Amino acid sequence: MTGPGPNPDGTGRELLALGAATLGESGGMALPPRIRPVWPGAGLAAPAFTVWCPPGDNLAVHVAVASAGAGQALVVAVAGTPDRGYWGEVLTTGAEARGLAGMVIDACVRDVVALERHRFPVFSSGVALRGASKEAGGRVGCAIRIGDAEIRTGDWVVGDADGVAVVAQAELDEVMERARARAAREAELFDRLRNGGNTVELLGLDRSRVGTEGS
Repeated sequence: MTGPGPNPDGTGRELLALGAATLGESGGMALPPRIRPVWPGAGLAAPAFTVWCPPGDNLAVHVAVASAGAGQALVVAVAGTPDRGYWGEVLTTGAEARGLAGMVIDACVRDVVALERHRFPVFSSGVALRGASKEAGGRVGCAIRIGDAEIRTGDWVVGDADGVAVVAQAELDEVMERARARAAREAELFDRLRNGGNTVELLGLDRSRVGTEGS
């Protein structure tokens, strides 16, 4: 699995180890399930650099690649026309050269085989052949919205096989603490299940709500 870009304090490594699902259940914001890894095994945990694109145009993405700092991941909202290839091998090559950590976009990308060959983590809502124009403008570094999540530059984005979660920068410590506690509880639950327990008893579920044949 490909990890985040430069991150001396290890925050990205721990977020990736905790996983998007655990973070999403611990106060992180879950992005819509349509946003999936473009290639199997892609993993990403990095601070966001936000981008907003007008319909069918990726000029702002090009500007973002030239503007974002090493170790950041582009997080892109598109105002419409998602079925264009807003990202491909050319932008990936430029992003790698600048040390960017990955890409999350609520729209389509292309050059999937090349992206996997580069091992550059990309999460998108689809794949499309037709490219985008490069003239209509857009914005970088602004607050954006993807699904129910509002995302700002500096928030952490974590993506893996389960999807993508966003952790607000101001809530990072609190969310990580809850995620660690959740992971510890689950580890204990796994041990008890292996030793013969069952989820109905261990989770305190109400068995009487489920009917049985002949009752």
